[in-house]
Amino acid sequence: MTVLDRYIVRSILGSVLLVMSVLLVLGGLFIFIDEQDGIGVGHYNAISAMWFTVLNLPQQAYELLPITALIGSLLGMGSLARGSELIVIRATGVSTQRVAAAAAIAGLILIGVQLLLGEVLGPPLHEAAKEQKAFSKFNNVSLGGGSGAWVRDGNLIMNVACQSGQRQFSGMQIFELSADHRLKAIGHAGGAIANGNRTWLLTDYADSHFADDHVTAPAPGQRVMKSNVTAGFLGLAVESPAQLSSRALLRLIRDLQANSLNAREYLFALSSRMARTVAVLFSVLLAIPFVLGSLRSAGAGTRMLIGLVVGLALFLAQKLIESGTTVFDLNPVVLAWLPTALLATVTLLLLARAR
Repeated sequence: MTVLDRYIVRSILGSVLLVMSVLLVLGGLFIFIDEQDGIGVGHYNAISAMWFTVLNLPQQAYELLPITALIGSLLGMGSLARGSELIVIRATGVSTQRVAAAAAIAGLILIGVQLLLGEVLGPPLHEAAKEQKAFSKFNNVSLGGGSGAWVRDGNLIMNVACQSGQRQFSGMQIFELSADHRLKAIGHAGGAIANGNRTWLLTDYADSHFADDHVTAPAPGQRVMKSNVTAGFLGLAVESPAQLSSRALLRLIRDLQANSLNAREYLFALSSRMARTVAVLFSVLLAIPFVLGSLRSAGAGTRMLIGLVVGLALFLAQKLIESGTTVFDLNPVVLAWLPTALLATVTLLLLARAR
């Protein structure tokens, strides 16, 4: 790495770190404010809410890094252009491609940070935050990564795979025990909806009842189950696919496909994680044609506004495509990569035209 490379990389990474610090402070403040309603439930207090906020910051940083990389690169490269340093660099015969190669080094470093946050720090700390919150507010809950949530309510033991709505869950298994702790029945519900009167409506429900010498299996259908477990309590212990690491997602996808179950949601989550990581590099490179063109003499506020607009457009496109993948029968892998592919195409076209 030459002196020029180190200078450009240091300018970009310094600006990215500054922007990330500001966004994390704001994001942490929003998380802490959102936790105020839960303070006072069980042993959950303000210190617990602060600790919950801190443990969620790596996951926040992971989700914000593509936008932060774009804004930080615009500010870092823009400061070089505004101070005429970039003009001097270009006047010495350094091509746009050479400047882009130096910026790409910063992008690759940020990709390494993204992998560290998304695969090593974010998921386990987020799970620890949920576990700490659950045990502070409630009892009898066990969290287990990809295996879902295990909850016991008297003689009922429930396992939930994932949460599909505020009061809706899917993949619920129910184990009923007798008074002497023998297995009395086992059932599986494709969907479970929490009602307000401590009851659950189980859909696509099939169960088996065990007697001393035989097993009975009623026809599948619906069942109304009484339980003191609420949707808010159960939702604390259910992992969203977006919060799982790539290794956990791969394991879930293999298990679901081996049992002929629908793995679309997890395929999209895995592909989205990969695409979001690659998008960091192109977010950094996108700053170069801007600062060499219309934003060469623009202020920091203008560059930050442009970065926010482009970053939010990318974020909203990702969320819109995620909804379309869930509702419609569309290829989750292709759609997960679509925003990153569009970003890469626009970046490369603008770089080719930059002078």
